[in-house]
Amino acid sequence: MTKHDIMIGTWAWGTGMNGSSMVFGKKQDPVVLLKTFRKAVDCGFLNWDTAAVYGMGTCEKLLGSFIKGHDDIFISTKFMPGKKYKKGALTRSFNESMQRLGRDKADLFWIHVPNNLEENLNEAVPLMKSGKIISLGISNVSLNHIRQAETLLSEHGLRLGAVQNHFSLLRNDQQKIIDHCNANGIKYYAYMVLEQGALSGHYNSKDHFPLFSMRNISFPKKKFKMIDGLLIKMKILADKYNIDPSQVPILWVIGKGAVPIVGITKPSHAEKLSDAMEVNLDPEEIAMLEKEASATGIRQQGVWEPQ
Repeated sequence: MTKHDIMIGTWAWGTGMNGSSMVFGKKQDPVVLLKTFRKAVDCGFLNWDTAAVYGMGTCEKLLGSFIKGHDDIFISTKFMPGKKYKKGALTRSFNESMQRLGRDKADLFWIHVPNNLEENLNEAVPLMKSGKIISLGISNVSLNHIRQAETLLSEHGLRLGAVQNHFSLLRNDQQKIIDHCNANGIKYYAYMVLEQGALSGHYNSKDHFPLFSMRNISFPKKKFKMIDGLLIKMKILADKYNIDPSQVPILWVIGKGAVPIVGITKPSHAEKLSDAMEVNLDPEEIAMLEKEASATGIRQQGVWEPQ
């Protein structure tokens, strides 16, 4: 896998509801984020992922200001459907996202959760046929959802382009879906590969997440105690390859056949990711990490995810 395959995530960039302070417990500096964007692009990372609900549009607007004049940037963004289908909601969300991003088409557009999947897929079809959505993806889905989408789109002469699910050392239950995607020309993107920083190697039971943040609720101090052994093995591998420990779970995801979405907020994050792209974990190392992860007894799940 090359740098051009990796997707850079921007969930931690937005402000307000579902933004950086609420979810991650840290307010981001737009000046630093611009430097981060420029460093990442200089390092060869041209694929960028965002969503309408990340900071309720503020993330898209900020990224849109950064990508002006960068026609080579690949943009992925998402529509969050409600529990009840509302005709025209997907189309309105698409148009609003494009306005914030300063684009007239999306390289990759996602249905963020599979609520009313059939209705929303049908609404996306005209946007695909007109070329406004170049590739369509579905997120937080089961294998049955994927097959449903493949069948429906094929009836219109279209193909499902991508799947994006939660996949990490602490959520290792996706291999059947990954294999199906890879066998059928569908890109599988893994999000939360670092579990919002829990697997970065920079937090532990003594130095854990900010108290007033959503990620502290989902991964409190007691869980950090449970992953001490995994963090130690990650550090051993990082030292072996002279990379940052935060890159080890990313390389594990790549080794499993998935494309990682990696959130970055500092220029140094882009540099560390670039350095790690020269490394490939061998099967024994992948198996060792999985054994340590399984021993934690943790299966991470977001409140938005289906069971």
